[in-house]
Amino acid sequence: MNGDTTGGTGGTGGTGGTGGTGGTGRRAYEGRSITVTFEAGRCRHAAECVRGLPEVFDTARRPWIRPDAADAGTVAEVVRRCPSGALRYERAEEGEGRPSPPPTGAAAPE
Repeated sequence: MNGDTTGGTGGTGGTGGTGGTGGTGRRAYEGRSITVTFEAGRCRHAAECVRGLPEVFDTARRPWIRPDAADAGTVAEVVRRCPSGALRYERAEEGEGRPSPPPTGAAAPE
């Protein structure tokens, strides 16, 4: 995601991703303990990522997402703030997803 004031293309095309997934517009940016994926077509440019963790998400730089520039837990926290779902993550010890809190009144999975 990128904000109107940050410039850049928000990760579409260019270098630095680990490849797309066959025309979905999703690019993966691999780190040692977390991989962040970005789907350009879903991004609404709210810039939650850029404001939340500019050392990881910098639209003026290529690659614009550098997952290893911060702790994996912090990166995951900021990715979860993405209002459009354009950003997702996969931790090395977990599966892909955009984990959400359990429904109100439900117990958290063990």
